[in-house]
Amino acid sequence: MSELSPQNSNLIIGEGVIFNGSISAPGRASINGTVNGEITVTDLQIGPKGSVTGHINAQVIDVHGVLAENIVCHDHILIHRSGSVSGNLDYSEIEIERGGQFKGQMTQHPSGQVQAKAPSTPQPPASSKPFKPGL
Repeated sequence: MSELSPQNSNLIIGEGVIFNGSISAPGRASINGTVNGEITVTDLQIGPKGSVTGHINAQVIDVHGVLAENIVCHDHILIHRSGSVSGNLDYSEIEIERGGQFKGQMTQHPSGQVQAKAPSTPQPPASSKPFKPGL
């Protein structure tokens, strides 16, 4: 993985910036702020203060901050010691440094066979009856 560097990025979301919506960029996106929505990029870099939640589709992902929800990584994802990833992860290769965190479901696919998933619509609960232990 390359260094987290704004000079090599096509898109930069700086610290303190909050973006809600869809992002599609041809190269690298460096996120040091907060992004909620869909991201499609070649190379996603999340800085130590960065937070990304939504439907993510990238070739390479480098996580120093927080990444959550539905993640598709076609090549390699690296979770650094300060990084935290949660949700559904489809990937080809994964690397987690000591101290890095993952919580959720991960599915490994052979290289070049990871498919992007369409965003799903929320499903209503199976039952509207409240759970009562012991009954």
